[in-house]
Amino acid sequence: MQSKLSVVTKYGSLLCGMARWLNNLLISFSRMSWKKFVLPLMLLCVCGLQEEGAQACTCLPIHPQQLYCQTNVVVIKAKILGVMPGTQGRPIKYDIEHIKTFKGVEKLFGAIYTGPNSAACGIMLTKGTDYLLMGKLQSDGTLHVSLCDFYQPWDALSDVRKNVLDRYGEGCDCTIRSCFNYPCCMMSLTECLWTDFLPGKLSNGVLQAQNFACVKSSNGCCDWYSGAVGSEKITWH
Repeated sequence: MQSKLSVVTKYGSLLCGMARWLNNLLISFSRMSWKKFVLPLMLLCVCGLQEEGAQACTCLPIHPQQLYCQTNVVVIKAKILGVMPGTQGRPIKYDIEHIKTFKGVEKLFGAIYTGPNSAACGIMLTKGTDYLLMGKLQSDGTLHVSLCDFYQPWDALSDVRKNVLDRYGEGCDCTIRSCFNYPCCMMSLTECLWTDFLPGKLSNGVLQAQNFACVKSSNGCCDWYSGAVGSEKITWH
């Protein structure tokens, strides 16, 4: 048992150091608002490894459209009215004013739930602020959102991103494939390559996660489309 605990401690420290290094790297790009979404998804939050082997929240990168297209995801605009802290491991409850539904069941939600702390993938929302929330509908009819989901203050969204949101549903038959290094090739005509993580892409400010939707065109092929008014499809190489 002692040897197992020492292994957990050893690798927990290593991964924690890697997470801190990646965090420092991304802080250098702090002028770009995209990090509010990408940073929590890129970091593998393993610094919470303790001797008893408990792990912190772990999220992998996912394009917002991929989340949007999941069958159990509800996308709404809501104002945070109040909060009831989670106790004894129970979820935090945020009372909300449900303003608009972009995708999901025709139901007005009065609350949204999240984990009791960051180790349980819980998030912090600000009272009085309007948010765009992509939460998951549970079997009991409640709506839950986590650190691995998409949430952002409505006023922080650009007009381009709001236009892109309206197009996400047109591309749920497409496949968004993450590309982390070269070479990076399409495997089918119904794929869009997500290249935000390739060298040089993080610094140029034109990110697919913020500005583009993968949409199927009339010829059956999938391409990236910008949320800019009057924009045409964009082919990424």
